[in-house]
Amino acid sequence: MSARPRLTHLAGLLPAAVMLCVIWGEYGGDPLASVLAGIFALAAMAVFSIGARPSRLAFVAIGLGLTVWAMLSHDDWLAGLAAAIRSGCLIVALFTALSAIRSAAITSQEILETGRFLARQPPGLRYLALTVGGHLFGLILLYGSIALLGSLATESAAREPDPEIRRHRTRRMLVAIQRGFAATLCWSPLGFSMALSTKLVAGANWNHVVLPCLGSAALLLLGGWALDTIFKPRLANPPPPRAPETGSWLVHLRPLLLLLAVVGTGVAILHALTGVEVVGAVMTLVPLTAIAWVFLQRLPSGAGALRHTGDRIAGFVLRELPGYRGEILLLFMAAFIGSLGAFLLVPLMARLGVDFSAVPPLAILIALIWIIPLTGQLGMNPILSVSLLIPLLPTPQAMGISPTVLIAAITGGWALSGVTSPFTASVLLAGSLGKVPPREAGLIWNGPYAAVMGVVLSVWVLLLAWLL
Repeated sequence: MSARPRLTHLAGLLPAAVMLCVIWGEYGGDPLASVLAGIFALAAMAVFSIGARPSRLAFVAIGLGLTVWAMLSHDDWLAGLAAAIRSGCLIVALFTALSAIRSAAITSQEILETGRFLARQPPGLRYLALTVGGHLFGLILLYGSIALLGSLATESAAREPDPEIRRHRTRRMLVAIQRGFAATLCWSPLGFSMALSTKLVAGANWNHVVLPCLGSAALLLLGGWALDTIFKPRLANPPPPRAPETGSWLVHLRPLLLLLAVVGTGVAILHALTGVEVVGAVMTLVPLTAIAWVFLQRLPSGAGALRHTGDRIAGFVLRELPGYRGEILLLFMAAFIGSLGAFLLVPLMARLGVDFSAVPPLAILIALIWIIPLTGQLGMNPILSVSLLIPLLPTPQAMGISPTVLIAAITGGWALSGVTSPFTASVLLAGSLGKVPPREAGLIWNGPYAAVMGVVLSVWVLLLAWLL
């Protein structure tokens, strides 16, 4: 093996080390853990930049430019730089942990059969089955749920001989999965949206925001189903009758529900026993669950389960993680640029006399729901836009609103960006599976949905502000 491929494979150790150091820091707050995580993360970014696409390298160049600006203009630039690196490390650590369980899921025959069962549902029930399935899968797999369920859905639709029915069925199935996944961004403790938002908003924590944000998710799920039902396409030739699916829902969904129960219960117990934040508990438990799951997948076949598990761990670290180098580079730089950009902009805006405390709090809440998806159309990852915007705003206490309401507005806007921005992984995956450009998979497929649900979420956030 030449030096460069060997370096790329070994680089998979770096994000894994970042995850372990961030977990260590979550429990003890040891400054050494933060320093080591930053060193490993910067080393990973340096290695992953080698041979990266120009679009990824543009983010690296912006990050370096902001670093030079901070060094030249701020005496406390080291503090701003350290905060930006910590923000990037958190995202890399969470991505690594969730990639581990995604790796375990794609080799589980039970999980694959659950996806096929959802895709086999008759037309009247298929959208609801796939959007709920996309939501449940998305809680564990993030946008990997779109890759997994979407591939099974398109596989099912490909068997339809009528091209018109096949085209509509593929689009509606992928849209259902997309919207189901996006709804997880409103409340899931495993998602980047909740992990970052609760870090940025003073006084916010997941325990307090989960119920109102579950309300946001329910609105997105039910709204998508209602719009699909109302605007169901009219076909030139009605589809032939289908035999009803006879499989038991409980039997087919049991593996996924059991996995969610194990992770949810484990996170709750770990949080209660140690006092660690929910994000730290998630990063601890999810990789351990993935390792146990890989072991159990092999166990029924006889001996060699331990060796198989060790080989899978090595394969994940040395092959799969380097394969995500583009995503890891982009996610780290988005968080880094947003945090350091906010560090530079806050004093600059103060000098220019820009004061958001003069803006009515309710206007800020509504604006967030719309600005986050709009910036997504300009190529700004929600991680970047939220990291940049939130530090510029007054604290919830200064605005006289509950932190929960601000989190609901942020995550609602993030969810809408997740179904419309042609630069997000979820839309890119849906477009690839549906064989359409990302702009079509985002704006054409989901633009009207986002417009309607933007109004619904705006009303919901205003109601929460009045109630809380």
